[in-house]
Amino acid sequence: MDIIGSNISALRMGVLVIDGFAMMSYASLVEPMRAANLLGRRPLFEMINIGLTRDPITSSGAAVVMPAATVGDDLKLDYLFVVAGGDPSGFDDKHTFAWLSRQARLGVQLGGVSGGPIILAKAGLMTGRRMTVHWEHANALAEISPHLLIERTLFVIDRDRVTCAGGTAPMDLMHALIARHHGAPFARLVSDWFLHTEIRPSVGPQRAGLVARVGTTNAPILDSVRAMEANIAEPLTLNQIAEVAGLSPRQLNRLFTEKLGRTAMRYYRDLRLETAQNLLGNSPLSLTEIALATGFASSSHFSRVYAEAFGVSPSHSRTARALGV
Repeated sequence: MDIIGSNISALRMGVLVIDGFAMMSYASLVEPMRAANLLGRRPLFEMINIGLTRDPITSSGAAVVMPAATVGDDLKLDYLFVVAGGDPSGFDDKHTFAWLSRQARLGVQLGGVSGGPIILAKAGLMTGRRMTVHWEHANALAEISPHLLIERTLFVIDRDRVTCAGGTAPMDLMHALIARHHGAPFARLVSDWFLHTEIRPSVGPQRAGLVARVGTTNAPILDSVRAMEANIAEPLTLNQIAEVAGLSPRQLNRLFTEKLGRTAMRYYRDLRLETAQNLLGNSPLSLTEIALATGFASSSHFSRVYAEAFGVSPSHSRTARALGV
């Protein structure tokens, strides 16, 4: 019997690999997709290695990747990840930047792994988006582009941008993406395949573990909160979250109310508001940009919901925090 539905079509996943990339980051990104294809008993992810040319792409070690396509090709992708290491701040290929921008206009979900987010930023594609990057590159990126909103987290999914710190963090990212497209139970199967049993949330490791933060060990709730934290800018519906958790919407709401004292969507809204509160105090983004980054339709809607939750307007909250009040 098939593990997932037979009507699932494969996602086309482009991986633009830059010379000097770290093999660990690359493998942590692509191996979960290979395992998903194997465990799903059909192609769920079609992976396409992309190079600047057709020449072999050499890692920082001894590994080599052979590209199947080159920058400039019309590939009709669903996702495109840039994997880079070494000194990505020195990357300055205008042809690549233009091609990445074209992919963004076509609606491709753009991602960066390890040093890859720096290349997306240099292409002008991270403005107004929350992002992360490997700690080795964070200070340099902040100096080059002080306007960017850089978070010291494992990965960040902000609307049509996905950034990841590299190392083993892409395994946690791919767990979130596989859960998004094929459900949390199947994502756990893939993670178990690699003995990756301790799934870290997107906000790790700078915050306490998920169980400690949420206050429960209930698996459907933890699956739901992982999905919520990975989809702050484009909130999921209750039905989508319930599907991830493997429950009906009614069962999920009953479980959240019983364990956490609030419905699933109320918990989700509070999570988004906490993110907005942090952005108000620690970012230069405008109220409209913060509203969009936390899944609100407009700054007026955001301001009303924020004031209802915290008793003050977002602008007042920002001013008070700036004054240390």
